[in-house]
Amino acid sequence: MNDHSNITILKEIAELLNEETEMIPMLKGALHKFLTGTKFDTGWIFFINEKGKPELVVHEHLPEALAFNGCEYLRKGGCWCVSKYRKDELKRASNIIECQRIEAAIEAEVGDPQGITHHATVPLQSGQEKFGILNVATKNTVRFSEEDLELLESVAFQLGSAIKRILLVNEQQEIALVQERNRLARDLHDSVNQLLFSVTLTSRAGVEMTDDSHIKETFKEIQNLTQEALNEMRALIWQLRPRGLESGLIEAIKSYAEMLGLKLNVSVSGVLQFPSRVEEALFRITQEALNNVRRHAGVKEVDIFMTVTPTDVLLVIKDEGRGFVIDSNVALLSIGLQSIRDRAKAIGGTADWVSELGKGTELLIRLPY
Repeated sequence: MNDHSNITILKEIAELLNEETEMIPMLKGALHKFLTGTKFDTGWIFFINEKGKPELVVHEHLPEALAFNGCEYLRKGGCWCVSKYRKDELKRASNIIECQRIEAAIEAEVGDPQGITHHATVPLQSGQEKFGILNVATKNTVRFSEEDLELLESVAFQLGSAIKRILLVNEQQEIALVQERNRLARDLHDSVNQLLFSVTLTSRAGVEMTDDSHIKETFKEIQNLTQEALNEMRALIWQLRPRGLESGLIEAIKSYAEMLGLKLNVSVSGVLQFPSRVEEALFRITQEALNNVRRHAGVKEVDIFMTVTPTDVLLVIKDEGRGFVIDSNVALLSIGLQSIRDRAKAIGGTADWVSELGKGTELLIRLPY
């Protein structure tokens, strides 16, 4: 491939990267354009977290052997490229002498490898911040030329810069979202919350000011309804702005349970050190679960078990309340349960539950971190 063609493909990829605002479509589009404009046949991208755990995020034109069962052989096992990345020894585009993932897929005879036996690899980074690796391969090719590797490095540089840009935008959006939540919480507290409190006081005074039993009962009903609305409003404010989370996840959960009038029994195994998104997901899921207990379970006591492994956190929330039965023929879940499942799924986790009428409910959450 000549220099003119290289410049053309790099220009086209740069234009695509500048236009895209979503991470996965951006990576997929850039990889597709790169493979279409070069002699490389297939490629895939791993994001690698702080603990060195790789996650396959994008792939294009994989042979049958590598695409088998949801890319099973790319997702499991070890590889020289990931190992070197973890050790901070992968500095530039390199030829891979042997790839355990490709070898395992070929040996398993799960599909045609279509001549893919080796690959080149390059780190994705912006400055000193690393994100993962880009791997590309060509049929019946064991080694790639210096020119091929230089082109790969140029594309990786573009991708690294684009990844950093999107991460910064997402971070700014998250900050803006938190600020908006805080503003809404303040507004609700300063206006609606105060109005409800005033109605509560007024209805309480009304009970004392009349001797008519029917009017007394009416004022008492207004007082009870207003107090319930006030509790709901305080719970909503808590969800918008979780006070106490800065003091730790467990303390925040205990404070929320106390606000709802629930007795909490907490058991923790392992060290609670999570990324902020995982911590917030755990808190929001627990909030919703505790709300469900207060509204539907008919009990005031909840057991929470949290177990931390090197790769996952397991959260179990259990009550001995009324329980429920979900009709298997009905696709829709309650809003609370659907919210819990959506929050877990959003960060690659799972949410399941076991419940029986009269025997309570057990919610099981597993989140990777």
